[in-house]
Amino acid sequence: MEFSEIVDFLRNYDGKPIRLMEVCGSHTHAIATHGIRDILSDKIQLLSGPGCPVCVTPTAYIDKLIDICLEPNTTVATFGDLLRVPGSKESLNEAKGRGGSVEMVYSPMDVLALAKDHPDRQYVFAAVGFETTAPVYTLLLDNAIAQGLSNIKILTALKTMPGAISYLCDNGAQIDGFIAPGHVSAVTGADYFNDLADKYSIPFAVSGFGAKELVIGIYGLVQMVINNQPQVKNYYTSVVEQGQNDIIVSQLNKYFRPADVVWRGMGIIPGSGLLLRDEYASFDAGSNGLDEDNKQNKACRCGDILMGKATPKDCPLFGKVCTPMSPEGACMVSEEGSCFNAYLVRR
Repeated sequence: MEFSEIVDFLRNYDGKPIRLMEVCGSHTHAIATHGIRDILSDKIQLLSGPGCPVCVTPTAYIDKLIDICLEPNTTVATFGDLLRVPGSKESLNEAKGRGGSVEMVYSPMDVLALAKDHPDRQYVFAAVGFETTAPVYTLLLDNAIAQGLSNIKILTALKTMPGAISYLCDNGAQIDGFIAPGHVSAVTGADYFNDLADKYSIPFAVSGFGAKELVIGIYGLVQMVINNQPQVKNYYTSVVEQGQNDIIVSQLNKYFRPADVVWRGMGIIPGSGLLLRDEYASFDAGSNGLDEDNKQNKACRCGDILMGKATPKDCPLFGKVCTPMSPEGACMVSEEGSCFNAYLVRR
């Protein structure tokens, strides 16, 4: 089928209503910037799920980072988008403004030079992410051990996708198909989602991030929904294999173990996170038990939006008191957040 025919089909589709969800923050951003929703029939709804690691990080984690950055001779190192995520009372940026030591970096590996140059200062890296970014933190630990740097720790908020998808399916999210996370699949392989497809009789399409790749992936997913084919199809074969990357998975298993962790707005999801193994506990800055998720603004609907139960426009704060410059919830902070991208498109 020609690409133009695929676009025509998606634009003119008039069958049963179909609700699809992407669970990759990069997909959320790409769908918004490419204007993918504009070419879809009103009968095909795209929802943004819990694919933004910053968005699903609970307030207790932010609060812990704030406590750490205020300790003597201690610096929190983090990516820029985590600086503005609201904790239960304030953000890291606000804590920095009242004397907290916070260093924005572009890579976890930047911490190695900082720790080496300032041996009397403790550096704690805010290790947030999914299966895609977790391997980078193992590389950081490899180097810290090899270089004998005892003044590096990590505070983890690492999560894995299957648990969250199961939670959505078990709690009334009413999703007909998932656009599988392309970056995660590059590590885990497309087969990672087979058990979910079988358990919930729901299809998955692994897609790339270009406009054409996304349109083809969505078309394939719609076809699987229409034809009742609950399977996993890989439309990103240039990057994603069927099986896992054994080298990366082995490295992850060396340092991390599965754990029950909190997802912002969804509570504790069993086995959906990664914590450091006991033999590497000396590198842990206190990651276990960060279960509180107290919103500053009770009207924020980030949790419902991440579960597909609401869209950004359903939130009474969206675009009013909650904007990228003054976010009330985590979904408005990161460029992978659903509210941030909805605001971008609206503007």
